[in-house]
Amino acid sequence: MAHETFNAPFTPPEELDAALRQQGYAVLSAKGTTDWLQRPLAELDVLRADWDSLPPDEYLKDGGRYRQRRHACFIAEGGALVQAPHRAHWQPVEYNALHGGMQRWFAPMQEASAALPVWRALLLHLAQAASALRGEQRWYIEAHQFRIDTQGGIGRPTPEGAHRDGVDLVAVALVGRHGIKGGETRVFEGRRGERFTLEQPWSLMLLDDARVIHESTPIQPLVEGESGWRDTLVLTCRAGAFQCDPQG
Repeated sequence: MAHETFNAPFTPPEELDAALRQQGYAVLSAKGTTDWLQRPLAELDVLRADWDSLPPDEYLKDGGRYRQRRHACFIAEGGALVQAPHRAHWQPVEYNALHGGMQRWFAPMQEASAALPVWRALLLHLAQAASALRGEQRWYIEAHQFRIDTQGGIGRPTPEGAHRDGVDLVAVALVGRHGIKGGETRVFEGRRGERFTLEQPWSLMLLDDARVIHESTPIQPLVEGESGWRDTLVLTCRAGAFQCDPQG
């Protein structure tokens, strides 16, 4: 049986800021992403090798072993970008009922990747989009490299369900998908909802986190008995400070 996918509603990069203001989200095609960054696709593709060596996520409270990840933090202001010291990822339970309230220490991102010019361009453009939405200021950026696999039969990109992240702007880039069905992206504002499937490597969704909630549906192997995976890069921009444990 053929699996169903839903075309993403791509936004031209020159209309990105307006789309975020008007509807709370925007999606760039792979070409749209490279045009937005003014960087060739080959530079982004250099990053893809990182996803083949992500360590397992040891904090999954549903008992699953389907997620691998790395994490890094950065600060962007006035066109400058610096990497912050490695820190725990923390969210309040109000934003993550499943994993909130925990200090989660994930393996750091590879230093060589964080030093690439295309990585700097991606984060600074994201900070510019956040400033267009909220006003020029310092942005605290968290980067999460995820691989969700189907070795246990099913993988859950968002085991916490539809959610907000407690930040100002969220960006989700599809890095790759192989041998899977599912992994549909859903975005909701009140009763209005959109669903689509990110299929192009380096297609990029940006969300006004205060306005919309989002989730990705579970993935399953396209062929029973064969493994599959979905690789994503999630970037969040938050004004004021990184989220941190008030008890820490």
